[in-house]
Amino acid sequence: MFEKAAILFLYCETPLHAGSGSSMSIVDLPIQRERITNLPIIQASSLKGVLRAEAKRILEQRNDPQANDKVQALFGPETQRAHEYAGCVSPHDARVLLFPVRSLVGVFAWTTCPFVLERFKREATAAGMQVPWQVPVPENSNQALVVNGSEVKIEDKVVLEEFAFDAKEDKEAKKIAEWIRDNALPKSEEYQQWREWLPKRFVILPDDAFRDFTQMATEVITRIRIEQEKKTVAEGALWTEEHLPSETLLYAPIFVSKPLAPNAKNLGLTNADDALKLLSKLKLDRLQIGGDETVGRGIVKVRLYCGGEK
Repeated sequence: MFEKAAILFLYCETPLHAGSGSSMSIVDLPIQRERITNLPIIQASSLKGVLRAEAKRILEQRNDPQANDKVQALFGPETQRAHEYAGCVSPHDARVLLFPVRSLVGVFAWTTCPFVLERFKREATAAGMQVPWQVPVPENSNQALVVNGSEVKIEDKVVLEEFAFDAKEDKEAKKIAEWIRDNALPKSEEYQQWREWLPKRFVILPDDAFRDFTQMATEVITRIRIEQEKKTVAEGALWTEEHLPSETLLYAPIFVSKPLAPNAKNLGLTNADDALKLLSKLKLDRLQIGGDETVGRGIVKVRLYCGGEK
């Protein structure tokens, strides 16, 4: 049974393609989505693999002689020996918390909805985070909640893509925006301006409208493959890929149990708290998730909440 929990926040600095395989729709390579809500996700298996590789890289870079053993204690042995014992770190699917949408004024808005906020609140509370706000709900399908002084509001309207919503200032929306700014956005110096922008561009949409934007306002990139000899497009080598846009904020609960590796005590990992501390001391900074690494896709800035962090 899990004994400790944390929340991993992932801020997309470049478009991210966590693919679900090919499809027969207008997009050849769509991103991963939840079956029930159809909201974008990054599946836990993808995230676990990235965390495992990054943990090993960091420990080896520090010349830790127990690097490989520690990684196996955290994430389990490699596939051939997976039957021997399980890892003690269990990331869950990464889910969208804020989704950027093009705005008539203010360039873009960070949007979310009551369903996403309520689910995040439930999972953050399970991880031990203090979430001192209530989720406000727009009164109808045409209303968008914003904070006082919003930069994406024009004449009492919020215009996202080609859709206009009636803007209503809401005090609880301000609390939520400031909480996300302080607890979820990256806290390094280069994100100072982003932290100032967030409350001014924060919008709570009706659930259906938010879901529709996450389906219709993702980034679709067309790619080709060139035949080197002819310098022309290879036959059949034209395809489209769907990406989560830059400036998307996701979160993933991470649960930790007692290490089961036979040598765990020798590694200083006697309980779940030790394992979580080791994960925190890695000081994760940036990760590359999903495909197209060689063309700069999938770079995310990381913030890990392990309890008691401010």
